[in-house]
Amino acid sequence: MDRRLLLVFALTFLVIVLFQPVLKKFLPQPPSPPAQSQSQTQTAAAPKVSAQTSQATPQKTLPAVGTKVASSESETVIENGLYRITFTNRGAQVKSWVLKKFDDDQGQPLDLVNRAASAKYGYPLSLWTYDENQRNLLNSALYVASASGTQTAPAEVTFEYAEQGWSVRKRFSFDHSYVVHVETSVLYNGGPVTAYPMWPSGFGDQINAPGYAAGLVESQSGNSIERTAFKKVSGGATLHGSYNWAGLADQYFAAVFIPDNPQEIAAVTLRNPLDIPKDVRKGEQSENVKVDVLGVAVGSPGGTTSQRMYVGPKELKSLEATAVPTITGADPDLRGLVDFGRFSIIARPLFVWLRWTHGYVHNWGWSIVLQTLIITLALLPLRISSMKSALKMQKIQPQMNSIKEKYKKYGMRDPRRQEMNTEIGELMKKEGVNPVGGCLPLVIQMPFLFAYYGMLASALDLRHAHWLWIHDLSSRDPWFLLPILLVVSMVATQRMTPQTGMDPSQQKMMNLMMPLMMGFFFFNLPAGLSLYYAESNLIMIAQQAVMNRTSLGQEMRELAAKRARKKEK
Repeated sequence: MDRRLLLVFALTFLVIVLFQPVLKKFLPQPPSPPAQSQSQTQTAAAPKVSAQTSQATPQKTLPAVGTKVASSESETVIENGLYRITFTNRGAQVKSWVLKKFDDDQGQPLDLVNRAASAKYGYPLSLWTYDENQRNLLNSALYVASASGTQTAPAEVTFEYAEQGWSVRKRFSFDHSYVVHVETSVLYNGGPVTAYPMWPSGFGDQINAPGYAAGLVESQSGNSIERTAFKKVSGGATLHGSYNWAGLADQYFAAVFIPDNPQEIAAVTLRNPLDIPKDVRKGEQSENVKVDVLGVAVGSPGGTTSQRMYVGPKELKSLEATAVPTITGADPDLRGLVDFGRFSIIARPLFVWLRWTHGYVHNWGWSIVLQTLIITLALLPLRISSMKSALKMQKIQPQMNSIKEKYKKYGMRDPRRQEMNTEIGELMKKEGVNPVGGCLPLVIQMPFLFAYYGMLASALDLRHAHWLWIHDLSSRDPWFLLPILLVVSMVATQRMTPQTGMDPSQQKMMNLMMPLMMGFFFFNLPAGLSLYYAESNLIMIAQQAVMNRTSLGQEMRELAAKRARKKEK
């Protein structure tokens, strides 16, 4: 979002520069065995680990001693007020992970398991091994479950499998939060086999191409948080380090592992291709596009792993309630999963304020309206300061031009050019003009503007939030009324604002070009952002109308009109 806004201002400046010659010339002056087609890069192990796993590869069939194999496939359901998790004993993995408080695009409870990707590349809490044959065996075997049917958390379920030298145990513990305690143990012939629990196949809310592009592999070590975009994720790469947490995230949801001992952790990043319908509404009748599905496996090298796992929304309330006591030098919880952008120091308080406002208004759209009103009014003194500085600069413009004319005969590299700058500086000092006075208020506002954009783009609470005709403030305006209002309001604001420092021909061009450019960029942006910017422009129109009636406004308008009359002669 920050890059788009920076691009708008950069392009605007570029247009002004490039159009100078033109202006002068033409103008008046279902589950199946996962991981069947893992890529070759994924089967390549890190040197230290591959040696260990190769020793555990079966060489011969041993007698069945203490065999534990289920006779048929069965399901175990664990639920609390936040989720409903459906395990299958085939592979002791998760078929469905429904978040009860969140809906999908069809208005049904959101299932975080991506069914299409999971059927091809593996289901949550399956096991990753560097040997593909081992991986297929462990994730397709019929485990013996300690419980079946529906269990209400707090609860615990254990899955065990033992056959032909293998001894595998998975233990899951559940409470009233989004956190699950995961313990796994994998042995072959009594020796440990490196096997990591994984979340291999994205999320269920990623139903279109942009959704998959939002996928990230994220981790935190101390006060350092690393976010790796899907384009930079290497399939099958093993990352060794000290991780307080590591996992997978998209714009609004996350599945991260929180190791009990962060000092001895390895993370395997997964990236696989998947064909999905270009238009999900048409389903199989739509042409397909290829996307990248991300996954991650995290655990301790060796046969045993013990860790917690957070699977749920990236909402601050839940993340801050999930303690990570091993973090040093930063907040000991999961709040780092929410990325407010480079100006998070401003964006986070803004969101806390917005959430507080929502507690009284009970509508996120109207909360944005109220907050935008207060912010725009608070920035009014900066706007007035900018106008005063511009007026002072225009008053001394004739004297500045006279000084420049005196030194016009000297080349740019002539030392006497420095005398021109000295004279202009003395003139400004005498008249009380700050050369950056007109730009400084805008510079001060820019971080604030970026912070608000970052805050709204990361706010899970705007997902599927209604306001008037808009059914989802995190998606684009379905009728494009807000982008249109944004363009119209920008044109009106620029026409009302005296542009004393700009050539009239340039002013006419910018009065149309800048609004159209902003409308283009906001066309597909979330409606919450368009609402903020459009309302800001409407408030600025009212402010400008009042300021035009003041002595300062009248003086600026007279100066601008006088300058225009000179250009026409």
